Amino acid sequence: MNKIENSKILVTGGAGFIGSNLIEVLLEQNNKVVCLDNFMTGKHENIEAFLNNSDFILLEGDIRDLAICRKACEGVDYVLHQAALGSVPRSLEDPMTSAEINISGFVNIIFAAQEAKVKRFVYAASSSTYGDSEVLPKIEDEIGKPLSPYAITKYVNELYAENFSRIYGLESIGLRYFNVFGKSQDPDGAYAAVIPKFISSMIKHESPLINGDGSYSRDFTYIKNVVQANQLAALVTDPKAINTVYNIAYGECTTLNELYAELQHNLAEFDPEIANINSVHGSERAGDIPHSLACIDKARNLLGYDPQYNLDDGLKEAIEWYFNNLK
Repeated sequence: MNKIENSKILVTGGAGFIGSNLIEVLLEQNNKVVCLDNFMTGKHENIEAFLNNSDFILLEGDIRDLAICRKACEGVDYVLHQAALGSVPRSLEDPMTSAEINISGFVNIIFAAQEAKVKRFVYAASSSTYGDSEVLPKIEDEIGKPLSPYAITKYVNELYAENFSRIYGLESIGLRYFNVFGKSQDPDGAYAAVIPKFISSMIKHESPLINGDGSYSRDFTYIKNVVQANQLAALVTDPKAINTVYNIAYGECTTLNELYAELQHNLAEFDPEIANINSVHGSERAGDIPHSLACIDKARNLLGYDPQYNLDDGLKEAIEWYFNNLK
């Protein structure tokens, strides 16, 4: 796998789930890392282990502030832009803040990156961009109409990135993440992702809530696959591979009911009582797409992306982390 080494990297949203996992690996690979985070959703405990590392710089600030974006980009080789206000339901309740952070903030950081003449701007795009398209598996060039304000913001990011490559010559790559999971993903709060939420409930011997009948399916993607993709995107040299977007997933779909059974089986190895917990079903969430499955051929062929962790492999690692950290 291509690895970023001996470079200076800015990770926006570095105190978040994906950002902190990226930083951990980048520091291990002899890089200097700048973390920019406003701690709206990021957590101090996610970066606590890095604070005494002389190669780690924490900038507490907001990507809606162009001045802090410019400061963060000074002398940087690569930007891995993960900062965003996630969650489809959150964007339905508060579309204004989602737009401010995910669109205005994005323009600030990509503009600052091109001013600083960074080598590559890699940004977190989203599978929500596929919207109401019923095509399965999802192919990068076939998208539908967005189903939520959040999805709109992430698609607009792609449009700006393409525009900046034409106008300013900035090299950028967007990674459309599909339901990423792994250690440090927050199980609490109204907008928590399904896997940490289910794990947390079952560890507490509570019944997890499944939205709908459980037939909705997702392409769950372990965090280490995402870390691999970010590094490949930063370093790829083939001109055909740059200034475009990629699906980053494993390439298999799992229904929520299947996910629950898989989690229960793995968790019961740590706590046999979990085998007796039954799930409960609620109403479907507004803005959710029924099924999500990625075609990852483009990433394989142009980036050399080769995801090493399927759902079961990822869950085994993630569950061990949650048992050690949630108790």
